[in-house]
Amino acid sequence: MSKTVALHTLGCKLNFSETSTIGRLLENDGFIKKKFDEVADVYVINTCSVTDNADKECRQLVRRIQRKAPEAMVVITGCYAQLKPNEIASIPGVDLVLGAAEKFNITEHLKTITKGDSTKICSCDIEEVNIFSPSQSINDRTRVFLKVQDGCDYNCSFCTIPMARGKSRSDSINNILANVKTIAEQGVKEIVLTGINLGDFGSNIQHTTNESKENKEDLYQLIQQLENSDGPSRYRISSIEPNLLSDEIIELVSDSKKIMPHFHIPLQSGSNKILGLMRRRYKRELYSDKVNLIKKLIPDCCIGVDVIVGFPGETETHFKETVDFLQALDISYLHVFTYSERANTLADSMKPVVPISTRNERNKILRNLSYQKMQYFTNQQIGNTREVLFETHNKNGMMEGYTDNYIKITTPFKKEWENNIVPWKI
Repeated sequence: MSKTVALHTLGCKLNFSETSTIGRLLENDGFIKKKFDEVADVYVINTCSVTDNADKECRQLVRRIQRKAPEAMVVITGCYAQLKPNEIASIPGVDLVLGAAEKFNITEHLKTITKGDSTKICSCDIEEVNIFSPSQSINDRTRVFLKVQDGCDYNCSFCTIPMARGKSRSDSINNILANVKTIAEQGVKEIVLTGINLGDFGSNIQHTTNESKENKEDLYQLIQQLENSDGPSRYRISSIEPNLLSDEIIELVSDSKKIMPHFHIPLQSGSNKILGLMRRRYKRELYSDKVNLIKKLIPDCCIGVDVIVGFPGETETHFKETVDFLQALDISYLHVFTYSERANTLADSMKPVVPISTRNERNKILRNLSYQKMQYFTNQQIGNTREVLFETHNKNGMMEGYTDNYIKITTPFKKEWENNIVPWKI
C-alpha cells in the first residue's frame, strides 16, 4: 500500500518552492500527498529561523502531530534544521533532521529509518554547501515561485541566513529559461523569481557547459531574457536589496510588458545609525532615491518594505526617524518584524537591549502605518482598469486574485476566471 505524506512550510517564498519540490520528489517515489491537518504516514516541516517565533511554531507543529498521529514519521528540514539540528533532534517525536545539503535526498533517508529509532541527524558544515538545487512550487498555486538564487555573502549583524543557507550561488540563465518553458507549458500564468539575496543573482553560477562560464550573468540580463522569452505572461521579482536594485532594472520594469510593477525592497531601519549597526550596505538616502525613481517611472507601482523594530540600541529618536522616513516615502505596505535575539550573530551581544514591551509597541505603530499606506495606495487606484490573475480556489463562493500591481481583489466565484487574467476596473 502506498504511503502518505503531508508537508508544511514556515517562512519565505523560497521555502514554499523548496517544499513543493520535496513533495514532488516524494510523489515520484510513490508517496500520496495529503493535507497537513489530515493523518499521514510521514510529516515534513520545512522550517525558517529568521525569528524566534518560527522556532516555536516548529515545536508546536511537532506536538500537534504527536497528538494526531503518534506513529507517523516526522522530518524537519530547512534553516532551523541546519542551524540547530541537535535542538530539533531533542524534540519528542522528531525522527529525521535534514540540513541544507540533504533536504533533496529525503527519499533515500526515509528508507533508512524506522519509527522508534533514535533521531537521525543528516547535516554538514554550511561551508560545504555550495551546490545550487533548483526548485519551484508548480501544482500548488496559480503563481509559481521559482528559485533562481540561494545563500548570501552579506553578514548583516542580526541575520542567521548565511549560517543556514551558505554562500551565494545561482542557477544559470539557460537552465532558468528551460524551467520557465516547462512551467509555461503547464498553463501557469505568473512566475515569482525568488532567492535569498535575489539581487546577487549571477554569483557562483552552476553551469552545465564550459562555454557559458566566460559570460558573467546578472539579474538585469535574466529579466531581459525573460521579457523576450516565450514563457508566461507575468513575472514578479521578490525581495531585492536596495543597493542591488540597479536603475537599469527599474527602467527595464517600467518599459516591460511582462515584469509586474511591484517591488519588495527591505529597508530594516530609517535611521542611518541603526543601519550601520545592522551592517546594511546602504544609507536611507539611497533607499529614498530608489523609491523616488520607481515612482517617477512607474507611478502605479506597488512598493513593499521590510522593517525591523527594537534592534539593540534603537532609541525613541531612532524609531521616530524610521516612522517619519516611512511616512514621507511613497510606499504601499510594510512587513514589520520584531527584533529577536539569534545565537551566533553580532547583534546578540549588542547593548542596550530594547525591552520586549517597547518592541511590541513599535511593531503595532508600524503595522498601523502599513494599513494606512495600503489604504492610500488602493484608493489612488480606484477607477483604474488593471489586469487581475484570479486564483483557482473557491473560498465559500468567493475567489481572489491580484492585480499586476499587487492589489488583492475578492469577487464572487466564476469557474471561467480560474487561472485567467481578467481586465478589472478597481
